[in-house]
Amino acid sequence: MNNDSIFRPVLERALSHSLAHLDNLAHSPVAAIASLQTLRERLAKPLNPQSLPAEQIVDELVADTAGGILGSAGGRFFGWVIGGSLPAALAADWLTSAWDQNAASYSCGPAEAVIEEVCGEWLKDLLGLPAHASFALTSGCQMAHVTALAAARHALLARRGWQVERDGLFGAPRLRILSSDQFHGSITRATRMLGLGTASVVGLPANQAGQLDAATLEHALQDNPDTLTIVLLQAGDLNIGAYDCFADLIPLAHRYDAWVHVDGAFGLWANASAQHRHRLAGVEQADSWTTDGHKWLNVPYDSGFAFVANAQAHRSAMSYEASYITHNDDVREQKDWNPDWSRRGRGVATYAALRQLGREGVAALIDRCCDAAHRIATGIGALPGAELVWEPTINQGLVRFLDPTPGATEHDHDTRTDAVTAAVLASGEALFSNTTWRGKRCMRISVCNWQTGAQDIARAVAAVEQSVRSQND
Repeated sequence: MNNDSIFRPVLERALSHSLAHLDNLAHSPVAAIASLQTLRERLAKPLNPQSLPAEQIVDELVADTAGGILGSAGGRFFGWVIGGSLPAALAADWLTSAWDQNAASYSCGPAEAVIEEVCGEWLKDLLGLPAHASFALTSGCQMAHVTALAAARHALLARRGWQVERDGLFGAPRLRILSSDQFHGSITRATRMLGLGTASVVGLPANQAGQLDAATLEHALQDNPDTLTIVLLQAGDLNIGAYDCFADLIPLAHRYDAWVHVDGAFGLWANASAQHRHRLAGVEQADSWTTDGHKWLNVPYDSGFAFVANAQAHRSAMSYEASYITHNDDVREQKDWNPDWSRRGRGVATYAALRQLGREGVAALIDRCCDAAHRIATGIGALPGAELVWEPTINQGLVRFLDPTPGATEHDHDTRTDAVTAAVLASGEALFSNTTWRGKRCMRISVCNWQTGAQDIARAVAAVEQSVRSQND
């Protein structure tokens, strides 16, 4: 039996199901409608004793997961910072699976190694980062943080003569991380993985704009000035998209010999937009940066990027050698820069997405999403009983819904906000999530899907309006 007859029927079946899903996104509920119990009943079958036809497995998989797949690939998903998949990126991801390379080194996959080299250079140029910076393609910002902070750990401890990769952390000088109190939870997870501990993160009060003030940071730097320090800055926080003032804070941190790491999970992409790059003025002076590809670049999950100005520290923290490994000094070995040894060729989808969009297309995508977020947030905020809590400056906004009952309390407003969001979710017309910001429950609006258009915006606002009315009945 030749490979054509083995693979073609099942891949054509998968293509048919995939196209049906994508074509129906505009008409299907955005939220999951199948219950946990239903999904378990369908999927938790006894393991079959004999093998089954591949086409049957694919058909049953699609049927059994029906109602349990979010419409996050479409244009009406605003709950979290989740992008869709550009056509070229999705197709390239299929090729990645078909090629089935271990993208750990040149010897395991020469073409994918070169693709990754090219992606890194394109991304640094597009995001306005130093040309000399090293880079890593990771599973997401979580592991990008681990990679970048491992480089920071290496560099800072080396200043005290401590070789952390050899000697570990027992007895090592203490490190701390100074940040605004708006930092993302992936940072504390990274500290746990790196042995720094969550207590190493010191959250400093942000100002009313969600930023870390220079005076607040300097006061913290002056406290125990001999402590090895990483300063964590935000390029777009998860609730309001706030940017720290890099032009002021990075030179300040460097005066105290701190390593500056920038969390730009989605917000770093604004540097590709002439309309929004002023928010990132001075960001290139930092020591490391992280961002995601599966957010604003709209590549399939999973995709993240780490960049480090000190390439030697980056490589020292990540590189791996063994007698059985073939090393080629003429190429960039991915395993020397990433936390994974066995890894998918994530660069293929990234390469395809960047080529499909081009420089102008990336900028247009950023601008379009920011405009959509503003239109959704202000449209909802203008509804009776709604309050615009944070008007988007990029792609993040907050609204809440006020209980009209005389004497209603903040708790009542919080309850109503959660109820309206749940009603929108149940309608299937759009998906928003809730958050607590400055002690108040809010509906969070996040837009980063390439497909979101005027009709999606109108449907989302109308769904919220209908849900508010339903709470009054």
